[in-house]
Amino acid sequence: MIKFQRSDSPFIADWFVISLRWLVLLGTTIFLAFSSMDRSQYTYIASLVLVLLLTIWNVILSWIAGLSRRLIYHRQISLAIDVVISGLFFWLQGGLTGTASWMILLPVLTGALYFDLPGSLASAGGMILFQLADIIVNGTHLIFVGIAAVVTLFLAGIFGYLSQELIADLRKTRKQQIEVREKTSHTESDRLRAIYNLSSTLTATLNYKRVLDQALALSADALRTEGHDNSAGFTQQGNRLIGSVLLFQEDELMVGAANGLSQSDIRTSLPGKAGILAAAIEEGQSLVTGKVAEDPELSRLISLATCNSVYCFPLRSGLNVYGVMLYGHPDANYFTRDRREILDIIGHQAVIAIQNARLYQDLSDEKERMAEAQEEARKKLARDLHDGPTQSVAAIAMRISLARRIMVKNQPAAIEELEKIEDLARRTTKEIRHMLFTLRPLVLESQGLSAALQSMADKMKETYAQDVIIQVDPKLTEQLEMGKSGVIFYIAEEAVNNARKHAQSTHIWVRLNALNGEPEIALLQIVDDGVGFDVESVNKSYDKRGSLGMINLRERSELVNGVLQIESAPGKGTKILVYIPLSEEASDKLRHGRS
Repeated sequence: MIKFQRSDSPFIADWFVISLRWLVLLGTTIFLAFSSMDRSQYTYIASLVLVLLLTIWNVILSWIAGLSRRLIYHRQISLAIDVVISGLFFWLQGGLTGTASWMILLPVLTGALYFDLPGSLASAGGMILFQLADIIVNGTHLIFVGIAAVVTLFLAGIFGYLSQELIADLRKTRKQQIEVREKTSHTESDRLRAIYNLSSTLTATLNYKRVLDQALALSADALRTEGHDNSAGFTQQGNRLIGSVLLFQEDELMVGAANGLSQSDIRTSLPGKAGILAAAIEEGQSLVTGKVAEDPELSRLISLATCNSVYCFPLRSGLNVYGVMLYGHPDANYFTRDRREILDIIGHQAVIAIQNARLYQDLSDEKERMAEAQEEARKKLARDLHDGPTQSVAAIAMRISLARRIMVKNQPAAIEELEKIEDLARRTTKEIRHMLFTLRPLVLESQGLSAALQSMADKMKETYAQDVIIQVDPKLTEQLEMGKSGVIFYIAEEAVNNARKHAQSTHIWVRLNALNGEPEIALLQIVDDGVGFDVESVNKSYDKRGSLGMINLRERSELVNGVLQIESAPGKGTKILVYIPLSEEASDKLRHGRS
């Protein structure tokens, strides 16, 4: 079985020898074509066979070299075959006196390419033996053979020296290529390691500020390890990078994190409506500019005055735009494609980290809000118990004591007092039942929203003598799931209760219908004919008030992605409108309409 040596790259010397042999074969073919009439048929056929054998051998070597392989003792076998075939061809074509004496150059060049100077001299020695034998074969004169031998050795020395220098240069070039490839592989490994560290670091923290600081730090570290030059000069160049994260706060870009910005720049706010900032945000793509001084917004940042190149990456996910990551550098050509790819990867990871941090913050805020809502519900229940049933029960106890004393002196008056106590007890029972109903309306679960609202209106009439008129579209309530129906009920109950306490109204209307022209948006209206109020003045001082009625309405509206609108004026009653989307498309439409 034939054994081969393998290599990850082509054997350059083999390809040089193969190319040289093809040139020699082309020359011998032309030579035989013009010398066919000058030699005997036997000599011609024998020479042709040698050329054919050498051609087949070169085809085999070309195939092996194409697979980046070598035979065991490949160079020795190849050189030996060249020496034998060239020597035989040299004899058949008349030796030194013939026209094919140049064939001695093939093994000499092959030996020089494979074994440098020693190989060329050894090959020349073999061909000199064929030249000496030519004295016997073709009767060549000894002096002529001696001169030819000297010339052969001289050419072998020249070719060997040149080959030695050429091979040395090729090996040096090869070594440099391997070093570049290894350095590139090392750089790619460092880049992958940096990206991995980036992902693990950014996803390991849910602190908003820390996410931004780490994104900038990792950007600088990644760019310092990027590229083919890791010299001190390159490190100094990487240290001149300026980075910042600008986040939207109240429709303006504020510096959320910075590396290299001055304190005055950190306090600067940018509209994000013009220049590269606006273009990157609107297009949703990273952009590079070298015209910092001409940019209407970036020119306000003093730290960027020395930068001849600025890279802007939009922190955007879908329709949510958080801000931009901004980098600057004095080198106009600093932000190459490789560096931009690294910054893009960091930017995308930063967006995910910011989303996670914001979701965590929203979750924390929602947790606190729920705790506050529960606390407020407990306070409200305590106030209602204190203002209603507790006072009534205390009054019942006092009146029973009074009736007991009256009964001794005046029995008819005592009977009348007992009747009043009975009436008070009944009212107290109604109040308690109404409170229990508002805490958990079982009719909502069993009979639906329309029945729950009507039951709430009946209890308002029965308990407080308040007229509440319910007008609900039954087809609309069928489209509402239980959770949304519960939120709508509590919004209506809160609004009706507020109107009963503060509006001094004769009638309260609760209407639930589809919005005109928008069947996927429900409109809940709570309207009263009471005294009304100045909405703007109440909103300004609302944080100083003890009541949270309007806050509860707004928060409950947001639970169903709804939009709350309050219309009122002194002496003109109050109208509370809640727009409730019934689908995702309607929610988007409602949100855009509100904005």
